[in-house]
Amino acid sequence: MSIDQSDERTAAPPAFTWAALRPLLLRLHFYAGVFIGPFLLVAAVTGLAYVWTPQLEQAVYDHELHVPAAPGVLPLDQQAAVAEAAVPDGTVTGIRPGPTATDSTQVIFNRPGLEPSYHHTVFVDPHTGTIRGQLETYGSGQAMPVRGWVDTLHRSLHLGDFGRWYSELAASWLWVVVLAGLALWIGNRRRKRGSSGRQRLLSWHRTTGLVIAAGLLALSVTGLTWSEHAGENISELRSQLDWTTPSVSTALPGTAAGDVGLDAVRAATLQAGLADPVEIRPPTGPGKAYVVAQVGRDWPTKADSMAVDPATGRITGTLPFDDYSLAAKLARWGIDAHMGLLFGVANQILLTLLAAGLIAVVGWGYRMWWLRRPTRGDARVGRPPVRGAWRRIPGRVLAPVLVVTAVVGYYLPVFGLSLLAFLVVDVIVGARRQEVKP
Repeated sequence: MSIDQSDERTAAPPAFTWAALRPLLLRLHFYAGVFIGPFLLVAAVTGLAYVWTPQLEQAVYDHELHVPAAPGVLPLDQQAAVAEAAVPDGTVTGIRPGPTATDSTQVIFNRPGLEPSYHHTVFVDPHTGTIRGQLETYGSGQAMPVRGWVDTLHRSLHLGDFGRWYSELAASWLWVVVLAGLALWIGNRRRKRGSSGRQRLLSWHRTTGLVIAAGLLALSVTGLTWSEHAGENISELRSQLDWTTPSVSTALPGTAAGDVGLDAVRAATLQAGLADPVEIRPPTGPGKAYVVAQVGRDWPTKADSMAVDPATGRITGTLPFDDYSLAAKLARWGIDAHMGLLFGVANQILLTLLAAGLIAVVGWGYRMWWLRRPTRGDARVGRPPVRGAWRRIPGRVLAPVLVVTAVVGYYLPVFGLSLLAFLVVDVIVGARRQEVKP
């Protein structure tokens, strides 16, 4: 994934496809590395900060999240009532019983004035019924404020929808840079390596890029699913292919009368084998069931859910994770791995190494570019690879490349627009250079 490898020459005969394709890949890799590198660095640094926020929030919010161990637990209905009295303008959307004797119960509210994806959460001591605190939490994972802040920094730099262009730009180009780098490595793996300082940097750059390539591709794909523009297209495509994440049916025959309460609902699902941690979601209206869903994000994945009739406490529907389609399972595993949750600390260490490797690869690329600057004249940076590489590509190869690029640019619009901008700038620069030639 070298930002600049233009000093290498190919001696393959023109009829060989690689000889024609390599200069284009080299130029693409160079320009993508130069212009997208800063966005990749920001994404890597902010992502590195996010990876370890689960441990940070456990320490920062210890008082809200944890309680002294004590015998006996109050009924869930009583705990929820305490929380509702503290938030009279809120609507309960979920209750997460503490999975251990030292965990608080989280009562989650929708409240006027909250930003999208944010909730108001009350933390209740399940042994005494006292309120341990109230916080605005973020996302389905109930991230505490510090993790929510770092998450937003990583996703949009706290610049709103405009800021999301940065992360989408990085995710849209990361896979391109990686694949182009892999192709260049495969095509050049038998070449002799020099011993100069720049050649050593190039060797480190290649080796590290090769080691982290698979992880970077996974981060790029999963990152695109969260992006604003590409994410919408991906969601629509998943819907058309029936790859969406299923949900248990909450529809009931007729209108339920009465409510057996949270404790009876949890007892029924617990007896049916739905293990902690879970979230209990109250019925959203008449004729709707409770939903009790597992919310653990580690491996092996526990994402089973059950629907419970509020009038009888009878389980009316069950959706085990095993019944998810392969695409839905891969989406769940990919997102949890991207967040560093799937394999716990091992996952966090792997993401840390990936982020550090990406930072190093980009840094070495810029250093190599700097070392290639002319020692005479007014130039301040290294020269780019030779222009006009696409003209030497056979039509039978260029045509499908253009078609694939157009399709990808349609589904990844930030990639498509930025690629078009690169081409326009390149044409303008080339035209100006032709004008100044004697």
